[in-house]
Amino acid sequence: QLQFVESGGSLVQPGGSLRLSCVVSGFTMDEHAMGWLRQAPGKEREWISCISTDGAITNYADSEKARFVISRDNAKNTVSLQINSLRPEDTASYHCARLPWTYCAGFQYAFWGQGTQVTVSS
Repeated sequence: QLQFVESGGSLVQPGGSLRLSCVVSGFTMDEHAMGWLRQAPGKEREWISCISTDGAITNYADSEKARFVISRDNAKNTVSLQINSLRPEDTASYHCARLPWTYCAGFQYAFWGQGTQVTVSS
């Protein structure tokens, strides 16, 4: 059974930073690319970033390249997302996801967890 336990979300002021973490189980993480997506109320799901199995290749949505950093630790079954310079429009539920292959593709076949809430407000 695939399990994703996301953490790190909170209420933060604009301009602040957060580091989100996701511990996974139920599959061999180092056989899959991993990613993060977010969903805000009334908006479509948005892929933010993904990382290949060995961490050598990372991809980001064009709008987020400068503020988001994805990383992974296969030994700890953990994938993380550092978010800097947070904006109110970043408010959303953030979910880590397993992609089907070793590289960043196949987003339509991804599995993801329940998410962690990030709220950016003064």
